[in-house]
Amino acid sequence: MVTSSNPHWTVIHITKPAHIVFRLAVCACKSYEKWEKDPETSIVIIKGTGGKAFCAGGDIRVMVTKPVWLLKGVGLSVHGRFRVATEKTMFAMPETGIGLFPDVGGGYFLPRLQGKLGLFLALTGFRIKGRDVQQAGVASHFLPSLEKDLVQLKTPSNTDVAGVLNSYQAQSKLDDGKPFILAEHMDQINRLFEASSVEDIMQKLNEDGSSFALKQLETLKKMSPTSLKITFRQLQDGASMSLQEVLVMEYRLSQACMRGHDFYEGVRAVLIDRDQSPKWKPGVVEEVTEDLVDGCFKSLGSNDLKL
Repeated sequence: MVTSSNPHWTVIHITKPAHIVFRLAVCACKSYEKWEKDPETSIVIIKGTGGKAFCAGGDIRVMVTKPVWLLKGVGLSVHGRFRVATEKTMFAMPETGIGLFPDVGGGYFLPRLQGKLGLFLALTGFRIKGRDVQQAGVASHFLPSLEKDLVQLKTPSNTDVAGVLNSYQAQSKLDDGKPFILAEHMDQINRLFEASSVEDIMQKLNEDGSSFALKQLETLKKMSPTSLKITFRQLQDGASMSLQEVLVMEYRLSQACMRGHDFYEGVRAVLIDRDQSPKWKPGVVEEVTEDLVDGCFKSLGSNDLKL
């Protein structure tokens, strides 16, 4: 991580955008604490070096060998007041496919998206790109680079920053008028994912029988059954929690995943052997008991995350 700054702004350059390593996470946290206390620092811009990606999250191949939980890519940006997407932005929460859950506060921001969109994205790992990221509510603005104008602001207020962002967005014609990629399916998503359990969702998808519903059912059947049920409850509970409460909950879930089977099997199948054929335990959602799920959310006592 490299930083550049003047008395009013700081730009963070992530020099290894493919993955967030543990040392970077520690460095970033210390820097944020310093900037939060500095009355002169008004703007912090985070960007990735190179053209491939801003960040692809934590290096989970490291996570299977070291007992640490790493900062993830979405978590660096999604909780900010202003979240800018460009035509190159891609967003997804694919964790259920590797035996995890949408962490970094996913239990906070996902259930606050429109209707059941957050639950749909969390369970299926569906990818959205460009303007769709803003239309989904994950990004606050969709526009090209505007770093130069932002860093010229002197001790800006939220209104000042919003004014620059809104001005750029109004001038941008990129994908202007393009409908949200899931617009035609939102009624289905809201109806089919309004359910009391993952099993109920899967039954509704099967009974609906449309090509869209059956495709989502096929996707869910490939995911870790344990991850699906943990994620479902995570978003249910997170909808009424503060961000701090969600992060404590998600730390408990992270430790449960590290104690379990599916995370290691998911990493093996997707990233190490790459056979794309994980052997989940339990193998179907009906075999994931409520006691198992309850145990994942249980307090860690003195080892709970303290914020």
